[in-house]
Amino acid sequence: MTATATAAEPLTLTLRDFEEVRARIAPHIKRTPLLTSRQLNELTGYDIRLKAEMFQRVGAYKIRGPLNKFALMSEEDKRRGVVCSSAGNHAQGVALAAQIHGMRAVVCMAKNATPAKIAATKGYGAEVVLHGTIWDEANEKAKELVRTEGLIYVHPFDDAQLIAGQGTLGLEIVQDWPEVDAVIVPIGGGGLISGVSMAVKSHNPNAKVIGVESSDGPAMQRSVAAGHLETIDCKTIIDGLRVRRCGELNFSVVQRFVDDIVALPDREIFDAMIWIMERCKLVVEGAAAAPVAALLHGLVRLPKGSKVAVVLSGGNVNLDQLRGLSWN
Repeated sequence: MTATATAAEPLTLTLRDFEEVRARIAPHIKRTPLLTSRQLNELTGYDIRLKAEMFQRVGAYKIRGPLNKFALMSEEDKRRGVVCSSAGNHAQGVALAAQIHGMRAVVCMAKNATPAKIAATKGYGAEVVLHGTIWDEANEKAKELVRTEGLIYVHPFDDAQLIAGQGTLGLEIVQDWPEVDAVIVPIGGGGLISGVSMAVKSHNPNAKVIGVESSDGPAMQRSVAAGHLETIDCKTIIDGLRVRRCGELNFSVVQRFVDDIVALPDREIFDAMIWIMERCKLVVEGAAAAPVAALLHGLVRLPKGSKVAVVLSGGNVNLDQLRGLSWN
């Protein structure tokens, strides 16, 4: 497996690479199901199956990447420990993966992070450092701990080993449903769609991979349109989609392996979140609802009867945020 990539040697992983990663992390993850939705099928005219990653450990796909990265670390690096900055799923994924590998983990969060997220991260064995009021300030603290304590920084998406781990989700889709025609994936920084797109295209180069962002923060869509990475004024309030600048590795992979990116407003994504809860009886977070929102609003254009896998990336819902929403 290619562990690093450069502009001259872009990251490209094969189905065999993902199979090796899946075998490496298999003892510690759940193989999440593909669920059918009669109502979505009737509304769209597609044969849809929902990859229910809210049933994954830590409630989201984010455990996959750190498990792969830590398994490949030397014993010396494991003794150093790791640090990341996150108030969401990445924090919990790193915390649990580090606990499994017997490593020290430090997670930097903004001081205004919700108590539930702080408690969940501590519950998985991580030390939590509260610093600043936004992610960028917490991230600077994480970088400081790299310098002062020798900890290894774990990027939330721009990392080849994390991408390979997240891509095992795509491997499971094509193994469980080999005839799949298209896979729809939410995009934040691009780690998930990078891995999933390579796994799906390695299985079937003709299968479509479609990304979904919030139009209140479409960092990847704008970057692809511009032909280079763009830093945007990101206004989305959906945690898993809120990124001002996507990763370099992720951008390179998306340019080569993703067929289309669509975007729609936060409001329509939150409406889809409620729709999934009411109609499918599944608890999903905002980012996970984005692909379903794109389907409900007709942004995905495929031949009728297409077999479509939809990635429901996680179920860690911020209920306080949901209660506070009011639309004009």
